[in-house]
Amino acid sequence: MKQLLPGLILLLWASLCSSCSPTPAETSSTIRIRWARDPENLDPLIVDNPSANETINLLHCSLLQASEAARGYTPWLAAAMPTTQALNDSLLLITYQIRPEATWDNGSPVLARDVAFTLKVMNCPGLPIEIAQAHYGVIRDIRLDPQDSRRFTLVCVGQDVGTSGDYAILPEYALDPQGKLRTVSVPELRRQQQPALAAEFARRYQSLELARHPERAPGCGPYRLVKWQNGRSLTLQRKTSWWADKLSAPPAVLQAFPERLTFQVIPDAATATLALRRGELDLYSLMPAGEFARLQQSATDTQRLQFHTIDSYQFLTASFNVRRPALQNRLTRQALTHLFNVPALIQASQQGAAYPSVSLISPRLKPYYNDSLPLPDFNPAQAVQLLQQAGWQRSATGSWLRGTTAQPVLLKLSVSYRAGEPSFETAALQFRAAATALGIPVELRPTEPSLLSRQVRAGETDILINNLSGQPFSYDFTSLLHSSSVGVSNFTGFSNPAADNLIEQLVATQQPARKIILLRRFQRLLAQERPFTVLYFLKYRIAATRRLGHIPVTGLKPGYEAARIRPLPLPVQ
Repeated sequence: MKQLLPGLILLLWASLCSSCSPTPAETSSTIRIRWARDPENLDPLIVDNPSANETINLLHCSLLQASEAARGYTPWLAAAMPTTQALNDSLLLITYQIRPEATWDNGSPVLARDVAFTLKVMNCPGLPIEIAQAHYGVIRDIRLDPQDSRRFTLVCVGQDVGTSGDYAILPEYALDPQGKLRTVSVPELRRQQQPALAAEFARRYQSLELARHPERAPGCGPYRLVKWQNGRSLTLQRKTSWWADKLSAPPAVLQAFPERLTFQVIPDAATATLALRRGELDLYSLMPAGEFARLQQSATDTQRLQFHTIDSYQFLTASFNVRRPALQNRLTRQALTHLFNVPALIQASQQGAAYPSVSLISPRLKPYYNDSLPLPDFNPAQAVQLLQQAGWQRSATGSWLRGTTAQPVLLKLSVSYRAGEPSFETAALQFRAAATALGIPVELRPTEPSLLSRQVRAGETDILINNLSGQPFSYDFTSLLHSSSVGVSNFTGFSNPAADNLIEQLVATQQPARKIILLRRFQRLLAQERPFTVLYFLKYRIAATRRLGHIPVTGLKPGYEAARIRPLPLPVQ
């Protein structure tokens, strides 16, 4: 019977194919893109999911933008890459010049004081600045050039130039029209030396409710928000007169072709695939391997769809909440790692199109990847030995106990993951089967995305199956694994002085040879401590209608550059 199942699935797919009747987009330049989850919050200070990040990058501009093509960062609002000067062993001066064409929607120029204002907002007590501090806390001050209103110098800890310019620049004219924050410096705000002024601004900022009304802080990016139905869709309209249109030959980062971008929130992968096949979507990124392969095997679908695959820097992880009593010991976490059969997972959920890794550094980044470490293997017997070394004992009933007789800790776990994602469910099911065979009860908790996000922030999960993504240009792990970020963006709760020291050293060096040594040490430490286990690195799979023409794909999340898609004109009827 099992041998018949693939054939039955293909027959069902074919029957669905015959019933799909594509419906055209509303205009030739409207692009409809699938999102797995809603942005939930569009306050630039609180960008904590991929949908929110993509939206913010279309509404706003940063000084720099990560570019896979450039193998680093490329100027966005900045007229050129910044110059640097070491101030001492720990501080770096980074000098920027803003493009002279850059303007806000009201026609006023984007100036250095807007950057200063943005940094003050990110350091203002009373605002939700925890995420900004975790990412950009290395920027300690800004010096405005008295002779040039578009020139400024940042005083930064460490050597990471990219981090100094990778945040949305906010409009002072809209958020602080009276210039109240001009009277206070960034260091004074960091030291909380102007509490009354900070409190007054924080109240005013919070009253704008930017989480749901981002239009109240209009960015200098190419798009504006025109419609947002929570949990259903979000629509952006290209500005009729955007400042970058004045450039005779705008670089890729300043190109914006689609007149309208509509993002449709469809959490379930199969439902999203059906919407694409019915012509209700134009682009579906991060498509599950099985869905992608079946589309490619359908003659009807290949006539109207194009397919792209590209290596990514996104990886599937099993993250352990180390604050939970059962998961506090690193030997326990090492043991549980041996209950994932990574080769089988890659074959089952990715059809072989993924690659295992010893750590969060991609194996493609050969100088930095620690290839001396062994890949985690599926080894239940080794898991048992490690559990015993961690102090767990098997009871007469078969359960695992640790601690005193009066207050024993039971090894009983839950695995949380976003509902509707096949690769997450496959990993969770595989782990539960292996754990159950050893007498470890496991509860699976597929959860709606926004609820799952709240549970993770509150520390209510044991093991979380999710995707994390990085980039090959920056190795600042402060927000993910530094003890200062616990409860903010370090949701495993991992806190380790040796790890903190390595993270800080990585931020402080730009010497490639030194960075290689530090990264290899860091990967070895993570392999010992196991705050999470990397299961495999993914390939991005993108299916899109042929009417979109060339799709600019990238290994950086979300796998495509929406603003640079130039739809083909609709045929004349």
